[in-house]
Amino acid sequence: MLTPDNFFKRADCHCHTTFSDGSFDVVALLDLAKEKQLSGLSITDHDTIDSYPIAIPYARTLDIELISGIEISTELKSTSIHVLGYAFDLQNNELISFCQRLQQEREQRNQKILEKLTKCKMPITMEELRERFGNVSIGRPHIAKLMVTKGYAKSMKQAFSRYLGDKCRCYVSGYQVEVEAAIELIHRASGYAVLAHPNTIRPTRLIDDLMNMPFDGIEVYYGHLSLKQEQPWIDIAMKKDWMMTGGSDFHGEKKSFHPLGCSWTPEDTFSIFSKRFAEH
Repeated sequence: MLTPDNFFKRADCHCHTTFSDGSFDVVALLDLAKEKQLSGLSITDHDTIDSYPIAIPYARTLDIELISGIEISTELKSTSIHVLGYAFDLQNNELISFCQRLQQEREQRNQKILEKLTKCKMPITMEELRERFGNVSIGRPHIAKLMVTKGYAKSMKQAFSRYLGDKCRCYVSGYQVEVEAAIELIHRASGYAVLAHPNTIRPTRLIDDLMNMPFDGIEVYYGHLSLKQEQPWIDIAMKKDWMMTGGSDFHGEKKSFHPLGCSWTPEDTFSIFSKRFAEH
């Protein structure tokens, strides 16, 4: 049976930068990967591939093998499902256009959230967010941090539970992408589509629907899951003949309990990704 202890090389295939909702910029993330003695990495920012023009040349200087990655936010029966894409062509025009559209939608969503906060007498402007966080992809975590700074909430947890979380008073739904549409997009960009952190999906009955979709793999090794927690996903991967992937889902400050490299992808899977990405 495969477990992370059997892997000869460690490649964390799930981590984020400031181009989405991580707190480390690309250079800092790769420096940390080198410090952690990782041999491979895939940056899976949410709905964007903007990190790669910086990441690819810098990873070469550190002798870290980098393969393309993305985490696409989708929805199934009003439930958020994340789809990971790997080893796709970074120059695929359809994928680039898709990401650009999602970034535009994110900006519009942010503005609507700020308008709702203002109506609730908690004004925050986009200028304040840019001044505080710089040229990063602004999202709800950044808004929550500024809410805490301005005394509107005692903690980020409270900011989400009272105002920004799903169905809360200042929540605004994002652009809805169907799961199978995301899978098809990744396939058309010559990549592999993987179901992200299935252990977090609720209600669990949705797993049956997802198992009938054309995924190429499933994220078996995630964060600090125990072997007992991983086993159901290992069984599914073997039954479906899907690739098994793994990663920390490192976000930096936001998920400091998920250190980079705490979970990783089997060497045979990473080799498949590496070969496909090299073809591009």
